Amino acid sequence: QVQLVESGGGLVQAGGSLRLSCAASGRTFSRNTLGWFRQAPGKEREFAAAISWSGDFTVYADSVKGRFTISRDNAKNTVYLQMNNLKPEDTADYYCAAVILFSSSGYYQAKNWDYWGQGTQVTVSS
Repeated sequence: QVQLVESGGGLVQAGGSLRLSCAASGRTFSRNTLGWFRQAPGKEREFAAAISWSGDFTVYADSVKGRFTISRDNAKNTVYLQMNNLKPEDTADYYCAAVILFSSSGYYQAKNWDYWGQGTQVTVSS
């Protein structure tokens, strides 16, 4: 079992930055691939970014590539999402997720992830 707690959300103007954090506890954190998803009102949860347990592999959705950076600190059991040049369309609840067995073909689907945090709200004003 893995427990995930997100923080760092808030209100920011377009073009601004935020850094989300996700603190993990429970089973061996450093062995899990971790990711961030987001869900806007009335929309399905969508993949944003993921990072391997070693940190040497990352993958991003096209919509955030070049603006968001995912990183992790296994010593602190924490994964981060640095979000720069934010746009109003980035407004959503952001969720941290962990997966036991990473799927290279299905990682972008929320159903393939095993553990979830409660989410943190990000609002980008125009």
